[in-house]
Amino acid sequence: MLAGFFRSRWQGQAPLDRLFWRDMLFAGTAINITSSALALVLLGLKLPLWLVLAAHFLLVPYNIFLTLAVWRTAERTGGAKASLMMLGSALWLIATVVL
Repeated sequence: MLAGFFRSRWQGQAPLDRLFWRDMLFAGTAINITSSALALVLLGLKLPLWLVLAAHFLLVPYNIFLTLAVWRTAERTGGAKASLMMLGSALWLIATVVL
């Protein structure tokens, strides 16, 4: 089932609206907030910095995957809305890595 999730997003089979709004912005952001909160807790517990950074940056590959999936699907879809979603996904990726 998990492989099907990734495959459908990568192959552009998931609707662009679902991929952008639900998968990336809502679920992805919630997962990233949780990961950042965990990193802050680990930092507060004075655990090794490498562990804190690992917790914080653990989701970067997933975030890159979601952004690329949005771009691939948006390129197939075309139009102004798809272009805005491509821009939004790039800004979202930057925000998730920096914050």
